[in-house]
Amino acid sequence: EVQLVESGGGLVQAGGSLRLSCAASGFGFDDYAIGWIRQAPGKGREGVSCISTSDGRTSYADSVKGRFTISIDNAKNTVYLQMNTLKPEDTAVYYCAADLEAVCEYFYDSNYYSTIGYWGQGTQVTVSS
Repeated sequence: EVQLVESGGGLVQAGGSLRLSCAASGFGFDDYAIGWIRQAPGKGREGVSCISTSDGRTSYADSVKGRFTISIDNAKNTVYLQMNTLKPEDTAVYYCAADLEAVCEYFYDSNYYSTIGYWGQGTQVTVSS
């Protein structure tokens, strides 16, 4: 059974940091695009960051560039999102998602989200001002 399990969310003050983890099981990490997509209260889903497991290339939404870093530990089948200098507007449920043989560009197109193969249950990140 394929599973993506997120952890690491919580409540933090503006300017603080959190590290989210996405532990994958039931599939190998070869040739996947794995990313983080968030949904703020009352808003649509938004792609945050993505990494390609085939070549390690990463990408970020403009709103988080320079503050967030995505990384992967292949030995642990885990993807991380280090979030620094958090802002209240980063408050959202953060979902880990994975798609086989996909390109990260799709993770920033909400029209594509219904076709993404695997999703985690989400982890809440709340940034207080």
